[in-house]
Amino acid sequence: MKASSKGLLTQISQFWNMLDDLAENDPERYKNFIEQELKDGKQLCVDPEPQLCLQTKILNPKEKILFINLCQWKRIPAPQSATHPVPIRVGRPEDFTEASGSYTVIDVAYNPGVLQAAEKDQEIKDQLIKMAIHCIEERLHFTLAHSYHVTSFKIKGNIQRMKENLMGIKTDFTGFKEIMRTGDALEKIRSSAESELDHLPQVLLTKNQASGKGRCLIEEISSSEIQVEVKKPAYELKVVKDQNEKPLKIELKIQLPGINSVSLCELSVSEVDLLIEVSEKYRLYLNLPESVNTEMTTAKFVRNKSVLFITMPLA
Repeated sequence: MKASSKGLLTQISQFWNMLDDLAENDPERYKNFIEQELKDGKQLCVDPEPQLCLQTKILNPKEKILFINLCQWKRIPAPQSATHPVPIRVGRPEDFTEASGSYTVIDVAYNPGVLQAAEKDQEIKDQLIKMAIHCIEERLHFTLAHSYHVTSFKIKGNIQRMKENLMGIKTDFTGFKEIMRTGDALEKIRSSAESELDHLPQVLLTKNQASGKGRCLIEEISSSEIQVEVKKPAYELKVVKDQNEKPLKIELKIQLPGINSVSLCELSVSEVDLLIEVSEKYRLYLNLPESVNTEMTTAKFVRNKSVLFITMPLA
């Protein structure tokens, strides 16, 4: 048996031990956890539905053909109203090579209701496409050609690949199995299924009434406009180096006053950035100074001090 398989079996065993401990020490919380997982399970397993595929070009950092798969996905929440933010999920870029040449694919997901409304209004559809391009540029630090054309096919690749990409299974979800060990594993199992979902943080858009006809224009807003009550927690980040000044790992210490349970924390780590959201109290998004190994990343919550320690070995 490979070492990775043994490690996975150990983690599964630890998870079941965690469930046993929770059932014995906090039956009510155990019951609520299981009921919620059963309730959400069906929706969490649903596949995204491709709607259209755009072909454009990455101009920077390296010129390459880009396909953007635009899909609807029930896992993406609907906006609360016409004046509330419209969530969008941007997947990680994946590179492919065929006989005809190399290209990159990026998957973007909206709530089904959002795209269904766009099908009835070309202006809304154009806005959604433009904002998808804008979000890709902002989150991935790409420069894209803003001219594009809609391909004759709805998806570049296949639905399973798209789903894995949007869920972050090949990066964050795998890394998550190493992120939260022992007592923290159960507390993070739910957030791994829901978020992070994306190794990239969600981008939120607002939807405003533009005219008497009720047309909707979409513009990007900052997280401070979405949840003004959320605070940025105090933190300390340092890059640990060896005796030859070679960077080895990143250590992050986050102060979370008033938080006494890691179940309130939602952590998402990718190779280049980190997002932590704590209930409705704290939110911290960081671009990491070095690329990290998500599979070896670990986290520990010290309850009596309300401090979260995250250790991220470099890739």
